Amino acid sequence: MRTGNNGQEPGLEDRLRTAGLRPTRQRIALADLLFAAGDRHVSAEALHEEAQAAGFSVSLATVYNTLHQFTEAGMLRIVQVEGARTHFDTNVSDHHHFFIEDENLVFDIPSGRVEVKNLPEPPEGTEIANVDIVVRLRRKVR
Repeated sequence: MRTGNNGQEPGLEDRLRTAGLRPTRQRIALADLLFAAGDRHVSAEALHEEAQAAGFSVSLATVYNTLHQFTEAGMLRIVQVEGARTHFDTNVSDHHHFFIEDENLVFDIPSGRVEVKNLPEPPEGTEIANVDIVVRLRRKVR
């Protein structure tokens, strides 16, 4: 983990409080792992492995709960690429993704490269909140 105030990324406690979350030891440690490296996409299982490798003992259930709390607080965005597999994106701006199926790898499509046109009118009483595009890729066989 990064070193800073008390071994954490500076400002994480304030960031959690601003998002309406109590800055517990577990939330701070997981937030440090998530946000220290800039924008990234991570599954709960991968973050759990990172926490274990960093010497932070936390259950997979706690990782899932924390990721969902961060998402509800607007700190993360869910990228659903497969039925049971969820990736969490630290970049919460509106953008789209590539997904390499063979490698279970998610990464951002550069902004300005995708144009969405002619969306249908939403049903009465609803509005479009967001449009997520995931372009599925596979490596070419040579």
